[in-house]
Amino acid sequence: MPQAFDRTPLRATTLELIYEWFHRGIAAYSLLFGVMYWVRLIGIYEGANWRFDLMPVHWQVASVTLAALFPFAASGLWMLASWGPVIWFICAAIEVVMYVGFPELFGTKWQIVTSHGIVALLYCTFRIVFYLRNRKQVD
Repeated sequence: MPQAFDRTPLRATTLELIYEWFHRGIAAYSLLFGVMYWVRLIGIYEGANWRFDLMPVHWQVASVTLAALFPFAASGLWMLASWGPVIWFICAAIEVVMYVGFPELFGTKWQIVTSHGIVALLYCTFRIVFYLRNRKQVD
């Protein structure tokens, strides 16, 4: 009977550790984006739309939505929760639509669009590698 309790401890592989730190890096990045939207909302932003009540409606909607969702995504990514990448993807999709779909309203910020694309590509690469590794272990 004591053999049932004698188990070797689980150890994360190097790939799993890199994946965890990737999530945590994106969590920090998401928190930074969330803080930047909060800065815009509370009026510290140095631009034409420096205060919430002076912003056009499209910026009000985008700023409030992303100021709430980015920190939420950051907490999910940091905790390695399954919903963290989903919320990050929603935030990234909103920003891509803002800057690529409506450049006349939001301007063009190709750095943000590119960074979201790179993160999504890395995430897909990790998932494919994990899938192939698990499939190889089953065979």
